[in-house]
Amino acid sequence: MNATVTVVSVHDVGPDTVAIEFETPAEFSALPGQFVKLAGEVDGEEYARFYTLSSPDVEDSFEVTVGVSEEGGPFSRHLAALEPGDTLEMQGPFGSDHYEGESRVVVLAGGPGVGPAVGIGERALADGHDVAIVYLDDAPAHETRLEELAAVGATVMMNDADADLVVHLRDALSGARDDTVFVYGFADFVDRATAALDELGHDGELKVENFG
Repeated sequence: MNATVTVVSVHDVGPDTVAIEFETPAEFSALPGQFVKLAGEVDGEEYARFYTLSSPDVEDSFEVTVGVSEEGGPFSRHLAALEPGDTLEMQGPFGSDHYEGESRVVVLAGGPGVGPAVGIGERALADGHDVAIVYLDDAPAHETRLEELAAVGATVMMNDADADLVVHLRDALSGARDDTVFVYGFADFVDRATAALDELGHDGELKVENFG
């Protein structure tokens, strides 16, 4: 769908990272792990970028998490400077590699992949399911939400970006090789994650979103 969305709040969730909450437009429906396209104008130039949902649902509002840096360009800085009441154009949702009520989920997140990781984790726990999250980043975001997930029963493992994924993944799978595994991150992280899964003999469903 195409819609104009209104900003509810923008707040810091980590180094150079913000979470932006929008009012949910009428008839918009999406599941954790899906993504939307946000578009707007910056200094007379039109921009459009894809952002994965970081909220567990879209009942009244939905959230995306945005990394803000010089490399990210003017649109990410524009998003970070939004205020309540500002609007953007949205399309979506997109993506088929999302949470679908699996009884146990393992989420591997690199860098910005923490956004969908916390959304999926919160939704799965609310549904009474088991959750394990492995998150690698030198400058972690959403630490408060990850701590809250761990406090209510999720297995949460955090380490530096270059940590050994095989070691953490072995613990996350807990001996089960048929868990549904979600992988969210940039291409190099996705490659490392899939190689680690192959090394451990994972034969369950794999859902991957490569951020490029």
